Amino acid sequence: MIKEAKYVISSPDVKDCPQSGLPEYAFIGRSNVGKSSLINMICHNPKLAKTSQKPGKTLLINHFLVESRKSKDRSEAAQRQEWHLVDLPGYGYAQAGQKQREALKKMIERYCLYREQLVCLFVLIDCRHEAQKIDIDFINWLGENGVPFAIVFTKGDKLGRVALSDKVTKYKERLLEEWEELPPVFVTSSETGLGGEELTEYIEGLNATMIND
Repeated sequence: MIKEAKYVISSPDVKDCPQSGLPEYAFIGRSNVGKSSLINMICHNPKLAKTSQKPGKTLLINHFLVESRKSKDRSEAAQRQEWHLVDLPGYGYAQAGQKQREALKKMIERYCLYREQLVCLFVLIDCRHEAQKIDIDFINWLGENGVPFAIVFTKGDKLGRVALSDKVTKYKERLLEEWEELPPVFVTSSETGLGGEELTEYIEGLNATMIND
């Protein structure tokens, strides 16, 4: 249960990110895949992350401080968790100049490789489309570099139940052409709230594992 979420800072490079030591969960995907909308949905705050109909809006590493509680039945101190939710720039924005695309690529790669606080990177995929080379290449790059990640299909409300299931199944089959085992997969909709609870529970489970360790 997310109790509160608030904006902290926008950083141009990983070295400028907060040094709080809190666990981080970052969201990334192609431009206009719905990162900010999904963040707002799971945090129950439609104005938390800035959304735009124009791709390429997010150009910095945006940190949000989240406070969540697993239950109301136990002591508040024992159940309280704090962590950072991170909105990363989208990749593959075609209208950006070559210099800007290279700068964003470098920023994203540096964050993924060198941000020690990163617990899981959520790679967002628009469920309406077939597997795109840019997404597959990025997912494979994460695997090659040992970056922990999960896949999140967005805009699940745009397809019927059968069509949605078919799209997700075909995407998994495409990944299994190169992967022996798939990472966690979630299906979401920022419009209906689909998958929001499952995502939050997954994050809280990872937090609990770190505390127990």
